Amino acid sequence: MANDTTLAFQHPEARAAAYPPSDMADRISLRDHLVEVEIGAFQPERGRTQRVLFNVVVEVRPSGVAETDDVDRVLSYDTITEAIAAALDEERLNLLETLAEKVAARVLAEPQALRCFVRIEKLDLGPGALGVEIVRAAGAATPDAGGEAPRPVIGFLTNPAIDSDGLSAMIDRVANLGPTILCVGPHPGAVPVTGHPLTQRRIDLLAIEQNCWRLAARDPRCVVVETRTELDWALKKGRISVWAPSKLVLDATHPPSVQALDTVALAAWLGEVMHAQRLVAVGWNAPEAPFPTERWEV
Repeated sequence: MANDTTLAFQHPEARAAAYPPSDMADRISLRDHLVEVEIGAFQPERGRTQRVLFNVVVEVRPSGVAETDDVDRVLSYDTITEAIAAALDEERLNLLETLAEKVAARVLAEPQALRCFVRIEKLDLGPGALGVEIVRAAGAATPDAGGEAPRPVIGFLTNPAIDSDGLSAMIDRVANLGPTILCVGPHPGAVPVTGHPLTQRRIDLLAIEQNCWRLAARDPRCVVVETRTELDWALKKGRISVWAPSKLVLDATHPPSVQALDTVALAAWLGEVMHAQRLVAVGWNAPEAPFPTERWEV
């Protein structure tokens, strides 16, 4: 037990050596890779960066590189650092566990990789390092049988459109263009004003989400969702989503530059994130975007 306890706090390279696969594998490692990033589930961790330390070991298939000295036949160290950078750039994360899974999955997508040991530690939350360590093997993850989500049509509905007797027909018209995500503005009532930018942003986003539920009450096909996973799943299944924006906006590594209540511009930002094929604004002028946009009358 003492040996196991000691080993638990050693570098992942020692763990890999102590628990080898049936056939001994070569290993490459990245030690003490330090990144400053915003991560964490608690409010004090938002709006600030902290130091995060990565140690990664990858077991690789035999390459015969000793005979050829051919760099193209080995797993590059850049693969590990690029996997870390890509996972951090994809979205703001709450959990180190999620980050570790994303790094391991990216590394194990390489054909040379057999097993990946990932240790990630936060250095600024206490007197010691707080972290997680995972081990994943190639082929162990269940692939997404649905493939990539299709490119959506973003439909922006004003309050007059939501209140219109022709709402269902308008939704039909948008949905006939392709897999659909609907966006709305704030609810028609007064939105509280706090005079504080961070709290005001939260309140404005909640006002939009209240209106999402108002739309869902008017048409049972409209399902309110908040995560990228839910949006992708609904697109693959051909379901109509209503986007509740708080989570994606607040967790974005590249958040929208527009104000929360500039809701049609916020819908265009979602279109960029989701690689939309077009945006239709019902009852509002369509914004400029890197994809086709158009205005429909209510």
